[in-house]
Amino acid sequence: MKHRFEVLDIFRGLFATLVFAFHLAPFANTPLLNNRFVENSDMFVDFFFVLSGFVIAYSYQSLSDGPQLKLFLTKRVYRVYPLHLVMLIAFLGMEVAKNILSPYIQVNNLINPANNVYTFFTSLFLINSTPVPGVNDVSWNIPSWSISAEMIAYVVFGSLLVFIHSSGQFVRRNFYYVLIIIIALTSLWLVSQSFQINYSFDYGFLRGILGFFTGVLCFNFFSNTHLSVRAMPSWIFSAGELVTLSLIGLCIYNGEAMKPWGAVFEILFFACIYTFAFEKGLISAGMKRVGLFHKLGQYSYSIYMTHALFVSLFNVLFIRILKFQPEDYAYLVFLNFILIYFASAWTYKNIEMRFQYKSKKKAVSEQVK
Repeated sequence: MKHRFEVLDIFRGLFATLVFAFHLAPFANTPLLNNRFVENSDMFVDFFFVLSGFVIAYSYQSLSDGPQLKLFLTKRVYRVYPLHLVMLIAFLGMEVAKNILSPYIQVNNLINPANNVYTFFTSLFLINSTPVPGVNDVSWNIPSWSISAEMIAYVVFGSLLVFIHSSGQFVRRNFYYVLIIIIALTSLWLVSQSFQINYSFDYGFLRGILGFFTGVLCFNFFSNTHLSVRAMPSWIFSAGELVTLSLIGLCIYNGEAMKPWGAVFEILFFACIYTFAFEKGLISAGMKRVGLFHKLGQYSYSIYMTHALFVSLFNVLFIRILKFQPEDYAYLVFLNFILIYFASAWTYKNIEMRFQYKSKKKAVSEQVK
């Protein structure tokens, strides 16, 4: 039975919530949201990439041939694509409604000119994290660029593993993982002549590959050291948890200064995930006692994928129609998130889990064959 890294799941939920706050901040005028920490919380997307690499490496480093690669990619598509597709169609419906209602409700400044037929298909086929000619901004469901980057990272990872196994080089796998990281980081350097990584619609796929393979290395390091490190006193883990979270908080707060050195976040998230994977510190223990945190972790993908739609709809209703002021987001933020939370609970049960069940059935049928 596979181990579940509960605290890392909780972080996924908490950081998805902070990405929601980041996307809500431009509509608001309140210190609760309009502060340096929230306004740089887009960098938590890189935590998702690193954690994804960690978890996938835990489960799938035995991939060794074409049929296994096909099954792996099929399972990943079943995991991430259904909700992506549902939300893309929902955004299409919203754009149609905006145009129909435009004579009655002025929401022109909420219509993203990047939402066009061309970018609809780049999102549909999950190439919206690559430099496609004519695409100059994020579009439709804005967070979905990272799902494109994830899928590309899955393809690179799976294909690389098949090569590693077929050439008898599994013991040298970390060399290849480091090589992929160097290639991704060098490519990003050539784009901006800096270690900036906060790209999305254009070079987000490189950002995703960089984070994902950082996570793969993190898991391999954890796997090789956890028996000896776990024997250390608990206070060392508590100190490590406090230090890593403090450094992450400091770098996010000083995001404008740190983003040109964005690769530093990969190192920090590596350290954070490694430290909290042991779940032996006081912070880990405290987080695991909060039931809501576990729910946030469980619904994290749904929170991440649904929040942009509900932020837009909420803003139309409360600001455009009901004439609330941006300052009112000091309390409306909680109502907005409650809406997202319950919507995410529904999509988790009826979309995520339904298709995950189908992918398991398909996996079993493939193994029987």
